[in-house]
Amino acid sequence: MTDERSTPVDTPLKGRTILMSSGSRGIGLSILAAAARAGANAVILAKTDEPGPRLPGTVHTAAAAVGAAGGTAVGVVGDVRQEADVEREVATAADRFGGIGICVNNASAIDLRGTEDLSVKRFDLMQQINTRGTFLLTRACVPHLKRSDHAHVLTLSPPLNLAPHWLGAHPAYTVAKCGMTLLTLVGRPSTRNAA
Repeated sequence: MTDERSTPVDTPLKGRTILMSSGSRGIGLSILAAAARAGANAVILAKTDEPGPRLPGTVHTAAAAVGAAGGTAVGVVGDVRQEADVEREVATAADRFGGIGICVNNASAIDLRGTEDLSVKRFDLMQQINTRGTFLLTRACVPHLKRSDHAHVLTLSPPLNLAPHWLGAHPAYTVAKCGMTLLTLVGRPSTRNAA
């Protein structure tokens, strides 16, 4: 078991525990593999328990890939939109590794259709995964991050930019992604007294 407060600053990822949403493939898995090569542990929340016909990778193959890269990982099957699943991922990280040093909000849904063409179902999906998921994961991690001497919240979302080029082209997606950014900016452990 690793104590998040005991890692030397000259090796910032060695022994640190990363908690990530949706890291079973793509950029999330790439981030985790790179962190594992630097000695990090990982707890991965993803819905994919069994291989699917469209996309490769499961939460279990991701955990194995992190292990092959030199880290230790635990896969948790769950949905970032579900508070109980997020709490179970956080509890797994605390029980298995003794804390959380880095929260990575990676889960995201994308649909670039404009307002007239986007269904309410797809709008709700983006808001639930992108914005609600970021809120749930960050909120659940904050008590553990406060105990880390090197806490970080990393969210895969853009800087705030409401230029018509972005907002006008796909307003629902832009709102969902900017929601992720806003929640990260105000949800950091150092801003405990923020709104």
